[in-house]
Amino acid sequence: MKTDKLVKKVALLGIMGSLALVLGFLESIFIPDIPFLPVGAKPGLSNVVTMYTVSVTGLGGGIYITLIKAAFALITRGATASAMSLCGGLLSTVTVWLLMKKKDRLFSFVGIGISGALMHNLGQLTVACLISGTAALFGYGKYLIIFALVTGAVTGGMLTFVMPGIDRITKNKQYDKYDKEMKE
Repeated sequence: MKTDKLVKKVALLGIMGSLALVLGFLESIFIPDIPFLPVGAKPGLSNVVTMYTVSVTGLGGGIYITLIKAAFALITRGATASAMSLCGGLLSTVTVWLLMKKKDRLFSFVGIGISGALMHNLGQLTVACLISGTAALFGYGKYLIIFALVTGAVTGGMLTFVMPGIDRITKNKQYDKYDKEMKE
């Protein structure tokens, strides 16, 4: 029984990790740099996967997705991109988890997406300031707040849109049992 639970969790995390990488890769190919934002600023569509994983498996699964994304950034874009991905991702994932873990949570997926995006940008700006040795880069924060409001609303909206379909597919007694096991 315990082995079956572990196999299911590993399979789900493998699928979610792969999906996050594919979304991130496609985003880097099809969405050009936005002129008025720092180079590399993207909507973060793979964060939908992180939010979903946190909602199904809890904090550990979300951190796993964050680590996979940071490792992919290291391989494809280098140490700086990886550090920014890791710091922003960890702050965002913990924020999403804290906001999702309450049964009667205060925020919708859109609000949680926006909170996660804000924290992701804060983490990335912190790494940029540490690497450059200047806090002046926090000046970009005011622009990134606007960007985070938009991108967080988009990722949260996407999760709001897909969750009913996922729920319809998975809502059966077997899934309810699986959902409880995944969160243990």
